[in-house]
Amino acid sequence: MGAHPHGWWVLLHIVLFVFWLGGDLGVYVSSRYVLARDLSFEARSTALRIMGVLDMGPKICLVLFLPSGVTLMALDPHGASLLNAWSATAAWGAAACWLWLTVVDHHHPGRYPLVRRVDWTVRIGLTVVLLGVGAYTLFAAEPFGVTTSPHWLGAKVMLYATAIACGLGIRLTLRPFGAAFAALARDGSTPGTEDVLRRAVNGCVPYVAGIWGSVLVAAALGVFKPGASL
Repeated sequence: MGAHPHGWWVLLHIVLFVFWLGGDLGVYVSSRYVLARDLSFEARSTALRIMGVLDMGPKICLVLFLPSGVTLMALDPHGASLLNAWSATAAWGAAACWLWLTVVDHHHPGRYPLVRRVDWTVRIGLTVVLLGVGAYTLFAAEPFGVTTSPHWLGAKVMLYATAIACGLGIRLTLRPFGAAFAALARDGSTPGTEDVLRRAVNGCVPYVAGIWGSVLVAAALGVFKPGASL
């Protein structure tokens, strides 16, 4: 007997969690070598390239996590009329467009300003909307007509929005990095350049911790579903 389709979607959701956290850990470790002043510029540049390759994984996982979650809810809506095959299909279509923006901006940073602006707008809009939807689901008695006490799902949605917001914080904090690394390539290591690099990279650590914490707690909520009446 073949596996139930719901099980495959659950597996995809779990795989996205795993690659999201694993990729982020690889990016963090690589960043330590980028900051290592005792290494040659060539070695630090190689570490930066590795960091960039690894960073693509979490970016893809963040985007696909949303439609995979919508699909899981559509397969088991518990009375929510908004969740059906059409809403899941729409979520995957929108995610495909968002993923295209993400990949283009990642591989060609700064080359297409409009792509970056649209991607920023999408992320900010999703953060605001998902925080609102999550809060409603967390506190309403029967959110969207669901009677199984899905308050855990509201918290999970809010944590996902938090992870998106933390990603934007990382982007803002890293803005001085590109010019500083170019100066490192041009002029070699200087105290001023190293300080800018260190502040840019280390300034991201709280946001990285926020993403890790959000993803881990969201995973726990998805597994244990505290308070749910299923």
